[in-house]
Amino acid sequence: MTVEKIDTLVIGAGQAGIAMSEHLSKHDIPHIVLERNRIAEQWRTGRWDSLVANGPAWHDRFPGLEFEAHDPDSFVPKEKVADYLVDYAKKFDAPIRTGVEVSNVERNTKGQGFIVETSQGTIEATRIISATGPFQIPVIPPIAKNEKITQIHSADYRNPEQLEEGAILVVGAGSSGVQIADELQRSGRKVFLSAGPHDRPPRSYRNRDFCWWLGVLGEWDRESQEPGTEHVTIAVTGAHGGNGTVDFRVLAHQGITLLGRTKAFANGKATFEKDLNDNVERGNKNYMDFLDLADAYIERNDLNLPEEPTARDVLPDPECMTHPILELDLAEAGITSIVWATGFALDYNWLNVNAFDENGKPAHQRGISTEPGVYFIGQAWLSRRGSAFIWGVWHDAKHIAGHISTQRTYTAYKDASQR
Repeated sequence: MTVEKIDTLVIGAGQAGIAMSEHLSKHDIPHIVLERNRIAEQWRTGRWDSLVANGPAWHDRFPGLEFEAHDPDSFVPKEKVADYLVDYAKKFDAPIRTGVEVSNVERNTKGQGFIVETSQGTIEATRIISATGPFQIPVIPPIAKNEKITQIHSADYRNPEQLEEGAILVVGAGSSGVQIADELQRSGRKVFLSAGPHDRPPRSYRNRDFCWWLGVLGEWDRESQEPGTEHVTIAVTGAHGGNGTVDFRVLAHQGITLLGRTKAFANGKATFEKDLNDNVERGNKNYMDFLDLADAYIERNDLNLPEEPTARDVLPDPECMTHPILELDLAEAGITSIVWATGFALDYNWLNVNAFDENGKPAHQRGISTEPGVYFIGQAWLSRRGSAFIWGVWHDAKHIAGHISTQRTYTAYKDASQR
């Protein structure tokens, strides 16, 4: 049986795999990209129907191609993002093979590199790059496993019509949870939103988008999270044309009932922590601090950007904050479904190499792992805050490709007796 051999094998053809392929091509590094589905499949079928990019078109893209037929300040629908990634791969003829699933990677004990088992045969690769992304296994806490009620993860949510009639409990106050709760409420549903600790930056401020502010303030390039913020979500959305900052008091006055963090379920009842007001206030402080930083930057650089006097207005506390609900009878509240917007776990069961820490997470420095020849790309905070975004992954890929090119230079060296 013939075994295919390749210098570098990239697993995954989403934005990370495509960016990686471009930079490998620039260095003339022979490589193949394997994708078990279609190119950028997660953008097509791993998101809800109305999702748009969380950043404007001028920002959430690769440097070498703009979004056609989209205003630079618009927020591109998910299908168009997927189309963009397909077009980008065609732009440099990326060697992508779709419909190929990788089942196992392990060190080649009889030679250099790795043995890779796929649905279409065995490949020997000198190097392996995991570009499988941060959204791999939907996580649903087991606290409601005994409740006889429809439960889905945000990864499986598509639209309001998908859920049976009745009220809905959305658990999770990051970007996904907020957008889904808002869409459900606007469709006429009664919605309860369980909100944990969160940051809520302005969508825009003084004529500049949030993404621009993160750039000029140096936040995109920040290399590590602040201690204690690892489990704090960020609530920001490009929905409704990017017209509006996420504000939990606004959501409540709109008709959504806010709750603290979900604590437990028992006998058809849900209980919640007493932290709702603290969480909302924490988010509000984060928002105000951001405005302070932006104002200071404008003054320091003598920029002529318009004042926005209403940006610091705060609505009165809604009833769900003045009288927080700590226990909810699901049947009495008419709740027929729970949407868990509770994040994802990583899955590297296929990658059987010594490239992980004691918690099973990739052990690496800027994507270069502790296992020689193994690399990671596309993960959140891989090298900086922007690493999981389209433009950020492109820069991480450039660094990794440069490292591989250097390594190839050393291995190609011949001493005087070999020349």
